[in-house]
Parts: sequence; structure tokens; C-alpha cells
Amino acid sequence: MEELDIKGTVKDIIYRNEETGYVVARVKGAGTVLTFTGTLPWVYEGMLVALEGEMVEHKSFGPQLKVEKAEEIRPETKEGLERYLSSGVLAGIGPALAKRLVAYFGLELFEVMDEDITRLKEVEGIGEKKLERIAQSYERSREVRTIMVFLQSYGVTPRQCMKIYNRYGQAAIGRVRENPYVLCEDIPSFGFRTADRIAMNLGIEKDSPFRIESGLHYTVAAFGGAGNTCMPLTALLKEAGKLLEVEEASILTALRHMILQDSLKVEEIDGEQCAFIGSYWHSEVQIAEHLLLGGRQVFPRLKVNPEQFFERYEKEHHLTLHPQQKKAILSVVEEGMVVITGGPGTGKTTIIKAILTLLERSNQKVLMAAPTGRAAKRMSEATGGEAKTIHRMLSLGMSEEGIDDQEGDLLEADCVIIDEASMIDVLLMKHLVSSLKQSTRLVLVGDADQLPSVGPGRVLSDIMEGGACPVVRLERIYRQGKESMITVNAHRINHGEAPLMNARAGDFFFLETPDAPATVDCLIGLVQERLPKFHQEWDPLRDIQVLSPMRKGDLGIHALNEHLKGVLNPKGASAGFTEFRIGDKVMQNRNNYQLKSRNTLEAIPGIEAEETGVFNGDVGYVASLAKEDQIVTVQYEDRYVDYGVGDLDDLELAYAITIHKSQGSEFPVVLLPVFMGPPLLMNRNLLYTAVTRARALVVLIGSSRALRFMVANDRSFQRHTSLGWRLRRAQEGFPHQEPPRDGLQKEAFLDPEREELP
Repeated sequence: MEELDIKGTVKDIIYRNEETGYVVARVKGAGTVLTFTGTLPWVYEGMLVALEGEMVEHKSFGPQLKVEKAEEIRPETKEGLERYLSSGVLAGIGPALAKRLVAYFGLELFEVMDEDITRLKEVEGIGEKKLERIAQSYERSREVRTIMVFLQSYGVTPRQCMKIYNRYGQAAIGRVRENPYVLCEDIPSFGFRTADRIAMNLGIEKDSPFRIESGLHYTVAAFGGAGNTCMPLTALLKEAGKLLEVEEASILTALRHMILQDSLKVEEIDGEQCAFIGSYWHSEVQIAEHLLLGGRQVFPRLKVNPEQFFERYEKEHHLTLHPQQKKAILSVVEEGMVVITGGPGTGKTTIIKAILTLLERSNQKVLMAAPTGRAAKRMSEATGGEAKTIHRMLSLGMSEEGIDDQEGDLLEADCVIIDEASMIDVLLMKHLVSSLKQSTRLVLVGDADQLPSVGPGRVLSDIMEGGACPVVRLERIYRQGKESMITVNAHRINHGEAPLMNARAGDFFFLETPDAPATVDCLIGLVQERLPKFHQEWDPLRDIQVLSPMRKGDLGIHALNEHLKGVLNPKGASAGFTEFRIGDKVMQNRNNYQLKSRNTLEAIPGIEAEETGVFNGDVGYVASLAKEDQIVTVQYEDRYVDYGVGDLDDLELAYAITIHKSQGSEFPVVLLPVFMGPPLLMNRNLLYTAVTRARALVVLIGSSRALRFMVANDRSFQRHTSLGWRLRRAQEGFPHQEPPRDGLQKEAFLDPEREELP
């Protein structure tokens, strides 16, 4: 293959992957325009670059330069410098200001910025705020380049480099040199092997106790990333051995030290010794203690006559409550703590509304909340009362590691009702129970058959199995129109029965396709033409939601989002600093309480934005791109939020989303590709959750064999947790005690002479 060196100006960016830093772009130089590809996240339109690589022939797009080495060249002419600055590479500088800067400083501009950037104020149109924005962007670009040069030699991806910079700023290189393993704890999705490679190059020995302890902590934490709160020691020793490649004796020595230092907790759960990250152990212990105390608590009696209340309520609302529903409502009065669970159409919302009415007539203050903003909004709409996210109700903030571990004031409430409780993880549940007074009633409402929380634990299921509070299971279906099969099929799937599909004028369809490309074509045809023609009121962007079980692969959300973006928003205006286009459907992928919103697209001078935060799972649409200031503005219903470059990691395309991310939401239309995948993932639970997200229409596209497999497959990843065990054990008369550091159980494990593993 031909080796090639070329100098030129980046003409345009054809494709940019924000996650990997991979770009496809065109460079103009040496009298030709050439397409080049490579991992070059810092490349922007108008930039002068020197590229080295080999020419390859792409089967679809022809000759391309596969870049192996690249560097930025500062422009050598005033025209080139002006084009470079006009590209938006520095926040705050657009074409007009670029022209004035070059006219005033000429080719000495970069020297001026290096030596005394405040001199830019000599140019008309640059005040203190504009100068600050330019200075921050310029300093950031220099720092990022330095960090990338240092880290990429160790195999760190550009995306990871940016995350490291965003976490540590100027201190990034120093922090990494001091302790590269801290990256595994501080940077989401940062792997131990990459940190280990950096450590080896920095001279840390393979059998260093510091390295082994870091590997053990990473192994337990990674196990928690799969939804577990603890890890069996036998599994820990096995996985850590593969990761660290050192003698087992060294691992045991390091593990003993970590246990004695309390950096890992070890406790025997159901006869098996398990290791915990401290935050997960404390969370499950505190949840159990609160529920057990509540189970023994005598709650204030309510002045209510049940028969009179039900008679009056039924008359006012023109309905007849089923005995099962009445039991759920009365359990709140009699017990104070209750779990109400049931599938779609079983009357959960009706029960919540009745509980609200009963408590309000008894002069009780009630707070309602749900794990996500979308679920809270649905709760408000369904009940007519105010509902917030649990985070907002508790006034919780977010740190880089997750929820700030700072206890707030106790909630001023007589009863707290939580909807979509299956989505709550142990960390959030710990904060919730810690905020309740002993006299506050707690009602958890949810569908225990849906997917468990994205975060660690299986809180709702563990509470139900633990027996610490009454559980009311709703089984009778109320919401079932004669013409609708969505609710019927959800329950059929949940019982392992094949769904009833393709009825004429029905609302539940299956379309067979032979392979992944045909599935994509069928799905795009449905979104782009067939469904909007079938129901003209359906907006392809706002009313039709594509769900997928996976992120990667031909039918994962990454690939589907690129396909759907191409047909639903092909002409959206773009800017070089981001992959997003105006009109793109996007989702917030973490809770961010620092982001501010306003009621208008354009900021109004003198009117401050409101700091309301944006929450994990919120879906919006890109409303504008400010190329000069490098700001993406997203519209969330009636409010607008500005995202700077440092915040864009919080956003991802949402034309297609994972089934897990869809929890707590409802959409008029759900489209779901059905295909064979990992057996523990492609299961009944996943299919059931997807189907229950739809209000008006479900269309499954793909393999009938895969559909039959998912309906029949009731296997799923069994999460290792301790909450259910703690609750059951307390019911059996064994009070909770923290494992003693010098107890027999732990001594047996800590004994260096012990030959058998615990």
C-alpha cells in the first residue's frame, strides 16, 4: 500500500464519532482534495494539518488516507489564520471576530495569546466575558492536546482522554502519574487493563500490593456494575487471578489487608462469604434497618371509616373498587408500610388516587415521587397531584461518583408514595429511607416483573421476598378495551404464552424479516412512511419510539440511531464542534443538577436562567447550535437547556433507546427489533418490559424463532444482593450485627495457613 504525507486545510468533517474520536474528513492540499480517516478528536474544519499514513481502497467510498500520525500546523498566512479561527475551534470566536483579530494582530496572534491573552480586549467587540470564554477555550485546547500526547502513548482512547481531562483538569497528568488506578474508580467505563498498562510504564511492579489491592477493588466494583451489591469470594479470587496474573497467595494477603483496613466488607450471605464495596453494604444494611423498624412501628391512627369512604369514593368517581384494590388501600391505613405490585392495567393508578384522597381527607400531608423525571410527570398527569423525582424531593446532588453522600433534612410528610419502584437501586433507596421520619408511611408501587434497576440491587424484589412489610399483588386486569391486545399480550408474555398478533385493525403486530439488514429496512420504512400514513396524527419523532435490547451490533441502538438520524433528520444544520444536528432527538444519560434552564430559546439579558437540573432519561430535541460559543441548546418540552462542550457527554441520540432506558415511560407507538442474542439477555422479562411501554401500538420486527425463544426464556442474570437475606434473617429472629473484624468467621478466612478457600 502507498505511504503518503500531505499538508493541507481540513475542508469539512464528514463523520465524527464522539465516543471513539474517530473522524472521516476531507483535506485540501497539494492541488487535490483527499478523504482521510483516523482517531483525531481535535480536528476541526479550517484547521491546517500535517497527515501521515497509507492509502487504502474502501469498497464503498473509494481511496482514503488511513492516518497513522497527525499534527496541527499553525496557519502561515492571514487568510489561513482567519479560516482557522472562523471554524469555531475556539469558543467565542466567529467569522466576524476572526477577521478583526487577524487584521489587528496578524500572524503574531498566537504569540499574543500565549504571552498575554488579555491584549485581545484591544480588539473591538471583546469584553471581559468574551475574553474569559476565549481564554478558557484556548487554555483547554492546549491542556487537552498535552494530555492526549501523554496518555495516548499508553493506549488511552481520545474519549477517555477527554473524560480524564474533564475530571481532573490541569492536574490530570499529575494524578495519573501518582496513581493510575484511580482512573478505574473516578472515570466511568475506564478499564483496569488500561490503567494497569500506564502503571507498568510508570514502573509499578506486577506483584505490588498497591496494584493487587487496586485490582481487587476494581473486580468487586465491576461486578457491582452488572447490578450486584456483593461478590462471592470464590468468584472474586478467580476473576482477580485472571486479571492480575499473580500468585493466589499474594491476592489473599492483599485481600486480608483490605478487610482489616475496612476498604472491603466481607460477610457470609446465605452460607457463602461475599465481598462488598462499602457504600453498597451500608446501603443495604440501612434499608433493612428502616424497614424492620417500620414493621414494628405503630403508625398514627387515621380517623376514617373504611366502608363510608369506599361508598363515597365509588359514587364520586363512578367506579366499583375490587376487593383486591380495597385491600391495598386499607393496608396503608392499617400497616403504614406496603408494597403494591401488578402488571399493566391492574389498577395501580386507581389505587394511588384513592390513597391520596383518603389521606388528604384525614389531613395527612402526602408527597409523591418516582425515580425518573418522565415517570414523575406520568404520575402527576395520572393522579392530578404534584410528583417529583426522588432526587428532587430529597434535594440530592450529584458528585462525579454518583449521589452526594450528604444526608439532608427529614421530609415533612405523613406519607410518601413512590411509583415505578422497580427502578430504584440500593443507593437511592438508602437516601429515601434515611429521609423518612419514623411516623411517615411509605407506599412502594411498581411492577416486580419488569427489569430491575439499572443501578445495583434488586430493591423491590428483595423487599417483597424479605417479608418485612405487607405486599398486595394485583392480578385482575381492568384496563382492557375490546379492541386492544397490548395489555392482554403483556400478561400472556409474562406467563410464558405466545402473544396474539396481526389481527385486522389490531394494535399488536409482528413482521417477519430474514436478517438484520432487512429488519433495519423494515423498521425505517415503518417510521418514515407506513405508520405516519396509517395514522396521520403520529409524529415520527415524538410519538414513535424504537427500543432495542442492546447498545452494540447491527440492531443495537448505536447503529439504529445513525440509520434513523439519516432518514428523520437528514438536513439538520450541523457544527464542527459536535456530532449533533438541529432537530436531533436526544436523551440525557445521567442526573445533572448544575444545568440551568429557561423558558425561551434565546437568553434574555438581565433574566437569570433557573437551575432546575436535567435528569437521566429526559428526552428532548436539539433546538440550536452556537458555533462561536460551542453551545448546544436542547428543548425539553417547554424549557431550554444550554450544553457546553464539557456537558455534551451527558447527551446521546434517542431515535432508538435501550429497553432499560425506557422504564418509567410510555409512548404511543413502540417498535422493537427481535433477534437472537445472549440467552441471559434475550429473555421474557426484557420483552415484557418493552411491550408495556406502548399505549396505542406495538410492532415487533425480526425473527419469529427469536420471539418464541424470548417468550419461553425466563432465565436472567441472577443478581447477588444481601437485602432480602437481611430481611428474612431478621424475621427468623437473627438481629443484624456488623461482622466483627476478629470474629471466627473472618478469622477463618484471614488465617494464612488455611488451604481451602472459604
